Amino acid sequence: MAEIQTIKAEARGKLGTGGARDARRGGRVPAIVYGEKAEPQPVSVDLKEIDREIHKTSFFATLYEIEIDGKKQRVLPRDLQLDPVSDIPVHLDFLRVGKNTRIRVNVPIVTINAEASPGLKRGGVLNIVRHEVALFCLADNIPEKITIDLTGLDINDSIHISSVKLPEGVEPTIKGRDFAVAAISPPTVQAEEVVAKPAEGAAPAEGAAAAPAGGAAAPAAGGAAKGAAPAAGGAAAKGAAPAKGAAPAAGGKKK
Repeated sequence: MAEIQTIKAEARGKLGTGGARDARRGGRVPAIVYGEKAEPQPVSVDLKEIDREIHKTSFFATLYEIEIDGKKQRVLPRDLQLDPVSDIPVHLDFLRVGKNTRIRVNVPIVTINAEASPGLKRGGVLNIVRHEVALFCLADNIPEKITIDLTGLDINDSIHISSVKLPEGVEPTIKGRDFAVAAISPPTVQAEEVVAKPAEGAAPAEGAAAAPAGGAAAPAAGGAAKGAAPAAGGAAAKGAAPAKGAAPAAGGKKK
């Protein structure tokens, strides 16, 4: 268990919505301390100090000492309300706990040695099934985190709660079921062969015949188009009959 940190608080004399607003205007966050068969005590804590704490992954699994008018009480954060627009904390609940208080806490999952996993090296995907695990334990024995070692894990391997080493006296709240906490799944994207297509309007490859204009038939290789006139200045093929309706060549006699 990590060293217990101290949060300084001030008692709130004015209760209700008005007192809470006064605290927020003064840069403080209204809170309530309850439990251990004692009267609930309204307090306020410094906004900057508590804002640093609430962004820690294990905030709700961290034991604190809250100091009120020079007296310290051990507490566990139980509820946090945030402003829906600014995400600034607007209210906190702290539960008093004794040495023998057995509590339920959600402890975050942390993975190590990803570089030693053959499955991840081959493109597998790490799937954290549960980012937190609910545990029963004594207040003095709250684990800071649950560590999952990925060494040697291959694709389709999974880690169940039975293989996770928990501190003595700490047990999952779920009984009789060996639930999974993490797994290495196969890659979700497979490489596909891409066949390149020529861009629209691009020239054909070397040696290929050009496509005719829209709707026109391509001439046979080496052949002239049917009824085509000879090239300018060129003689007609020997013995070839003139095209139907064509004028005789210059200087020729009409039969």
